Amino acid sequence: MTTRLGEQAPKLRTLQYIGYGAGDFANNLAFSMASMFLLLYYTDVVGIAATTAGTLFLIVRAWDGIGDVIAGRIVDRTSTRWGKYRPYLLFASLPLLLLLVALFSVPGGLSEGGALVYAYISYALFSFAYGLVNIPYGSLSTAMTQDPDERSRLSSARVLATNLVILLLAVVVSQQIASSDDLQRSLTIITVGLVVIGMALYVFTFATAKERVQRDVEKVSLRQAWDTVKQNKPLLRLGLSSVLFLCGMFALETTAIYYARYVLDDADLYVVLVAVQVGGMLLATLTIPATVSKVGKRTSYVAGGIIAVLGGIVTAVAPGSIPAIAFVGFGVLGIGIGAINTLMWALVADTVEYGEWKTGVRAEGATYSVLSLSRKFGQAIGAAAAAYIIGIGGYESGAATQSDSAVTAIRIAAGAVPALVIILAIAIMVTYPLTEKKFREIVADIAQRHAEPTRPG
Repeated sequence: MTTRLGEQAPKLRTLQYIGYGAGDFANNLAFSMASMFLLLYYTDVVGIAATTAGTLFLIVRAWDGIGDVIAGRIVDRTSTRWGKYRPYLLFASLPLLLLLVALFSVPGGLSEGGALVYAYISYALFSFAYGLVNIPYGSLSTAMTQDPDERSRLSSARVLATNLVILLLAVVVSQQIASSDDLQRSLTIITVGLVVIGMALYVFTFATAKERVQRDVEKVSLRQAWDTVKQNKPLLRLGLSSVLFLCGMFALETTAIYYARYVLDDADLYVVLVAVQVGGMLLATLTIPATVSKVGKRTSYVAGGIIAVLGGIVTAVAPGSIPAIAFVGFGVLGIGIGAINTLMWALVADTVEYGEWKTGVRAEGATYSVLSLSRKFGQAIGAAAAAYIIGIGGYESGAATQSDSAVTAIRIAAGAVPALVIILAIAIMVTYPLTEKKFREIVADIAQRHAEPTRPG
């Protein structure tokens, strides 16, 4: 059943929440696999230096942000009998998953320069394919419901799925890293398996997460999209905060496995670190809808950021001889990161309505591409900063032990960097202007505009 913009739609069913969450489960089979293990693969399997890999992350992910803008423009011009966003989950997903296999399959016979060229090309193609799936997937929530509470639950469903994937990958892949005699072969087998699982999940999302909010399809020009974005103050603040938050989050994700191996001196503890972090993220994800209904999204975002900062400080200073303290740091970080990451997707959905209310143009693809662009920049800076920090600290690829300076650099990348940048992210969101009350007024005003008959010119 479809409804016009502003009309009251039937409540979403449980299957629709599950179907929407399954889409991000599939997304993160690709995305989290890369963010968690690609640096380690490049440094310890392919033999690329950490600082060189840092430059690769910075260049490819920054360029891919531009690719996301292009993807957003493509999405805004899409109209099919299956809807505006769902077709991408069906047709763009297989190339993405196949490129994941290519990403972790650098040919062994290449020279050092050839391997680096292959890494750049495969990672650039993978990142663009991810944007072509993830932007319409994120935009899909705006077409499923206009209810802010339901959007918060959809956001919780996707972040819950992300957390489960992170835990799954940590258990499966880290065991292979620790025990496999041929890690390249093991990673190829794992990524091929992820292709099969991912496609099944994308098809399930396509079948269940229907676009129910109907609107007149309009061709949004580049100028209109740009005008909508630049006048959308909530979106711009959210985007800037997102850059900083993702910088901290990906510095942590990129170095967590190094933290277990060289700070705690036990690679097997990586699974425990991820488990407690995911546990914290799940706790935050499950409680966010109730918290938002009481204090609103902005206050919840700031509170989550404060918690993450405390977790980062504990992670940075935890003595390696007492792993339990590091577990606490990672768990607290998980709570804060889970809260912010959940709220971010709910907040950007609200900025779509703000943009239409402000300019008269509804451009979901352009709006989501701005958030995706900001996230890509944050991911690029965070992953590159982590690689540079441990490289400058003296990290030696594949070495059984590391120097004191390298271990200190890992602590800084995993704990101090997230704490610092999330403080800045909080400061920006304190001024975020789109409260729940204001959003409901905007939705009502948009509904009134659509209900008014068109007057002859």
